[in-house]
Amino acid sequence: MRSCVALAVGMLALASAASAQTPANASDADRGYVEGVLQSAFGNVTSQSFGAELGFTLRPNIQLFGEVGKVRDAATASIGVAAQTIAGALSQTQANVAFQVKQPVTFGVAGLKFVVPTTGALRPYALAGGGVASVTQDVAFTVGGTDVTTSLPQLGVTLGSDLSGTFTKPMIVLGAGVVWPWQRLVVDLQYRFGRIFAEDDGINVSRAGIGIGVRF
Repeated sequence: MRSCVALAVGMLALASAASAQTPANASDADRGYVEGVLQSAFGNVTSQSFGAELGFTLRPNIQLFGEVGKVRDAATASIGVAAQTIAGALSQTQANVAFQVKQPVTFGVAGLKFVVPTTGALRPYALAGGGVASVTQDVAFTVGGTDVTTSLPQLGVTLGSDLSGTFTKPMIVLGAGVVWPWQRLVVDLQYRFGRIFAEDDGINVSRAGIGIGVRF
C-alpha cells in the first residue's frame, strides 16, 4: 500500500505540472474517446481481462475516465489453501478427489487521467481511480472425475463463505500507458494495477494490454 500511495502522490504532482502546459495538439483538448480493451491479467494466477473505457477531457492534459471490465480469474493463494483443506477432508472417505478454484471479478471504476505534454505523436499518461468489484467464489470438487460440488452436504461437507457465494468490495486502480492517436482512431498501450479490499485477503490484480477505439 505504501507503493500505491507513493505512485498516487507522484501522479498528482504530474497533474499539477501538466495543467500548466499546453497540450501537443490543442485541437484535441476538447475531445473524448471510447475504446475496447483486451488485457492479460496476472497476480497469484494468470488469466485474461476485457472491458471498455470512456473518457472526456476536463481541461488541457486532464481527463475524466470510466472503465468497466471482467477479469476471468484473480484467485488468491488463500482460496486455494481453503479448497485443499476441504479436498483433504473428502479424501478420508472418498478416492481420487480433485478440485478447481477460480475467482472471476467484474468491476467498474472511474477517476482522472493525467496526460504528459509532448511534442511527438505518442502521449504518455498516468491515472488513478476507484470503484467497486464483484468477486465470485467459483470452486468445484470432483470424486473419480464426477463433479460433487452440489452434493457435498450429503458427503458431510459444507462450504463456507470463503469458498462460495459472491461479494462486492471497494477497488482502487493506478496505472500508466501511452496513447497513439491517428486521425479518429486511438491505440492505447496500457498497464493497470488494481487492489480489491476484500475482508480476509485483499486481492491484487495487474493488467497489461491494449485498447483500441475512436476519438470524438
